[in-house]
Amino acid sequence: MKQLNTGIIGMGRIGRIHARNLQFMIPDATVSAIAEVDQAVLDQAASELQVPVAKTDYRYLLDDPGIKAVVICSPTDTHVPVVIDAARAGKHIFCEKPVALDIALIDQALAEVSRSGVKLMVGFNRRFDPGFRKARETIVRGDIGVPYLVRITSRDPAPPPLNYIEVSGGLFLDMMIHDFDMARFLLAEEVVELCASSACLVDPAIGKAGDVDTALVLLRYRSGALGAIDNCRRAVYGYDQRIEVLGSAGAVSVGNKTPTELTVAREDAVRSEKPLFFFLERYQEAYLAEMNEFVGCVLEDRTTPVGGLDGRISVAMANAAGESAKKGGFVKVHPPTQ
Repeated sequence: MKQLNTGIIGMGRIGRIHARNLQFMIPDATVSAIAEVDQAVLDQAASELQVPVAKTDYRYLLDDPGIKAVVICSPTDTHVPVVIDAARAGKHIFCEKPVALDIALIDQALAEVSRSGVKLMVGFNRRFDPGFRKARETIVRGDIGVPYLVRITSRDPAPPPLNYIEVSGGLFLDMMIHDFDMARFLLAEEVVELCASSACLVDPAIGKAGDVDTALVLLRYRSGALGAIDNCRRAVYGYDQRIEVLGSAGAVSVGNKTPTELTVAREDAVRSEKPLFFFLERYQEAYLAEMNEFVGCVLEDRTTPVGGLDGRISVAMANAAGESAKKGGFVKVHPPTQ
């Protein structure tokens, strides 16, 4: 049986999720080495994951001929140089979103990936959620007819720390970027223009840090279909993740996941559980499916389903939303380059 030897760069929350899946949940893969600049975090992760090689310098992983693929989970501002270094070293690449906050930097990374001939997959894990995937299949198959309206809700249970917000790139690039990708994924169609409105309602400190915490974005697809995305950094009842698409022959929707799916119906009220608390719980299955797909693409020499162009387009949409929120009105989403 073929097995993909991988190296993980960055041992934060998402790095550990991917590392655990590769090490313990995917039989066709193993983690041969990890890299993390924080020595204490590195030591703890190496022990927890039973990884034989742990270094503070990621280049050690790239020099190892036994490692065929790397998973990049380091801070966003490091993604492009690591992607370029990995491509030049001939390693296949899984890179967490966003590839970069700047389109020009993304183009540099994608050019090197193309020259090197390695595979690149970008971490939009929500595409691998069973409900969202089933919704896309239903829509693309034509079961609800011609799509008219797309609604995407994404709300966090609480805002991240201010020191994270200050370097995140802002709500559109950090949080709503998943929803921009989901908007394209559900209809298998591009958005040509959008209009955004935003506010700081949850915490004034977020505004002082130069960001917003609440936003609405209207989308216009190439076909003429319309979409709406709403984001908020605080939903006191839990992690709110829902989609709905209305078409000429019906509608499809995916609701929140709860711990047990329990509903109690009584004369006075119908009660159900609150949504799962945050993304680690909500998308556990999707993270595993996503990484399993990456491993399969490398071992079977298949094209990755979420490539560099997908990463580029989502950032272009986020940038357009930021521009619209500042200036008002619809802003065109510049067409992607092939």
